[in-house]
Amino acid sequence: MIKHVAISTKELKKHFKNKDICLGGNARLKIYGLLKCRSGKRMKKENRVFFRSEEEAINMGYRPCGHCLKTTYKQWIYSTPQ
Repeated sequence: MIKHVAISTKELKKHFKNKDICLGGNARLKIYGLLKCRSGKRMKKENRVFFRSEEEAINMGYRPCGHCLKTTYKQWIYSTPQ
């Protein structure tokens, strides 16, 4: 996991170009989603984190975004104990 505030713009662009980062997340809400998600683009920089894989996000305790990852989110909802 990479925190947005802990990385320079130049380094971030390098990670995007090399496709080292494939998902973004909200550290405060513990939600991850696609980099192009409208919800993710609106969040504060202080809350934004980046992941290399979906597995990494899940292992860190994040849940899928209900907007950009609807199918994955529905699977997560039904698999979560009530």
